[in-house]
Amino acid sequence: MFLELLALALFLLPLLFLILKFSGNPETGNSKLPKSYPIIGSFPALYKNHANRLAWFTEILQNSPSATISIHHSFGQHSVITANPAVVQHILKTNFPTYQKGESSRQILQELLGDGIFNADGDNWKFQRQLSSHEFNTKSLRKFVEDVVDIELYDRLIPILSKSSSERTILDFQDILQRFAFDNICRIGFGYDPEYLLPSLPQAKFAVAFDDAVQISSERFGFLRPVWKIKRALGIGSESRISRVVSDVREFANTIVKQKKREMDEMKTQESHDLLSRFLSSGHSDEKFVTDIVISFTLAGRDTTSAALTWFFWLISNHPNVESEILKEIEEKSENGAGYDEAKEMVYTHAALCESMRLYPPVPIDSKEAVNDDVLPDGTKVKKGMAVSYHVYAMGRMEQIWGKDWAEFRPERWLERDVAADKWRFVAKDSFSYPVFQAGPRICLGKEMAFLQMKRVVVGVLKRFKVVPKKRENGLEPEFVAYLTAKMKGGFPVTVVERV
Repeated sequence: MFLELLALALFLLPLLFLILKFSGNPETGNSKLPKSYPIIGSFPALYKNHANRLAWFTEILQNSPSATISIHHSFGQHSVITANPAVVQHILKTNFPTYQKGESSRQILQELLGDGIFNADGDNWKFQRQLSSHEFNTKSLRKFVEDVVDIELYDRLIPILSKSSSERTILDFQDILQRFAFDNICRIGFGYDPEYLLPSLPQAKFAVAFDDAVQISSERFGFLRPVWKIKRALGIGSESRISRVVSDVREFANTIVKQKKREMDEMKTQESHDLLSRFLSSGHSDEKFVTDIVISFTLAGRDTTSAALTWFFWLISNHPNVESEILKEIEEKSENGAGYDEAKEMVYTHAALCESMRLYPPVPIDSKEAVNDDVLPDGTKVKKGMAVSYHVYAMGRMEQIWGKDWAEFRPERWLERDVAADKWRFVAKDSFSYPVFQAGPRICLGKEMAFLQMKRVVVGVLKRFKVVPKKRENGLEPEFVAYLTAKMKGGFPVTVVERV
């Protein structure tokens, strides 16, 4: 701890006098643009509001006429944050070549993600995207996903919930859903069963290391980016652990790749449906390349769906009218579970999931780096090397997009009533107003797979159980925290009540 504080002091001492002279006392929740000072920029306000930055930036964006703001950082650095759909369309589609992951982001995530699709630009990204797109669009993969999710749901998740219900124990439902999603992505992605969702709820070295690596990597994106490099060079603080945990993650991923290669050599005549087998069968056998893909898919498949479902179950527990409508639809549409065709017909459940992710997006903010000077549609000037972030969390709270009732959890905003057919019809929002799954050329390939998985979980759980959150001591709603993906701080303790 002493060495970590020393590293911070080495970076901050030159600024200390100016901070004390100019900072004043910035107030948390101030909706005005943070005041900027010579040399230190808006560091005082950024520091003051760092712990509450999602809500703080949201309030500033809500009060910005263009829903876009420029932030002045120390030493003349600038960045742009937006909640404007026209700007999002510009950076994610219209002027896509100008806005890349960027060297700064790649450096931060290089140890964990390597050159995987979520940390790649240019020809490398294009190649992985084309390869992945082909595999994600096969009917055989869709059927394989259905089978894997059903096995995990009915052989593992439901029995654990049933046991908890009969014994009246408290479960951390966020942990349960993360375990469920981890088993699923490993089986779908790599044909490997880590058996993480067992009644004993075992600790898995890889899963623990992965959580740690994601948290440390995401902390590098903070308001004092140079500090992580100082800490890394000195081997102190969280940076002292990252080599070890990333080594554990990469060792696990590399072992999966080697095992899969051996299996395929021994079973040449048998077809494998998992994604890793498909990549290897197409001739892409470089171990580092494929290991990077394994880690990227784990990040995408494990944390996003579990985060979405965690907040979904919390929301419907507080909105019994929505839960009632979902149960009605389950009874009508899913007598034999929610297969792909049945899932498409579950429009109210689909709307409820979209509404939940509007308020609590699994990836609350995403950044790009400009490789050329540019001018955004609202007139904001962008210089080469600047970070431009679209704030998904704030966009779900913009009156200009969702109306005056944006704070309400209301699935009906996604629906229109077909009077003739006497049923709901889903009305999608354009992906630039609702970039929960990104948009443009980088739009999420696993979107349909994610909805299929989530709907099957919703049907399987709600058909048999009522999920009742444990009341929190302070009486407040759970805290939404953001790493590379979102989580519910402190977990999601619940009791499970079997329906009669």
